[in-house]
Amino acid sequence: MQLSHSDNPRRKLEWTLERVEMGGGWIGVHTGRTNPVIEEAVRAGLIDSLAGYARVERERVFEVPGEPRSRFDLFLAQGPRADAWVEVKNVTLLEGASLLFPDAVTERGRKHLRMLAEACRRGYRGVMVYAINRPEGTVFSPAEQIDPNYAETLRRVVAEAGVELVAVRIAHGVQSMSVAEAVPIVL
Repeated sequence: MQLSHSDNPRRKLEWTLERVEMGGGWIGVHTGRTNPVIEEAVRAGLIDSLAGYARVERERVFEVPGEPRSRFDLFLAQGPRADAWVEVKNVTLLEGASLLFPDAVTERGRKHLRMLAEACRRGYRGVMVYAINRPEGTVFSPAEQIDPNYAETLRRVVAEAGVELVAVRIAHGVQSMSVAEAVPIVL
């Protein structure tokens, strides 16, 4: 197990669990570490479908009338394709060879999918990136048995609105994390 320490007096706890070793390699459990790794990979052109954008912004607000304000993890502009709103989800759940998201019922996750669909309807790209934060597993799928509503919403926004899905593995070094290979997606 790996922990990090913080002296920030505003934090409730001094220590944060970063990652655990379960015999097959590191599993990244600190969700706050995933987005910077994905952002770095996008800037470096390491995720093919998101490569070539000159402007990458973090935590940009996306507003839809009648919906609460929402932030997406990344906004990509000035690229080879339409501007893109990108949401990143940390994936640690493994069953057999399948990597699954979510690991709990998530209304917030469904809201992100609906907002990405709205972005597509407005002429943007809506992209959901599943950051596979463990070394095992060969395919990504929605966790139907945990949150059937999320799985159904995911399939619908892909089919009806054109939301794009990307699954990439995060590789862990001794003191580093980086994007490795793409992982196939089965809906």
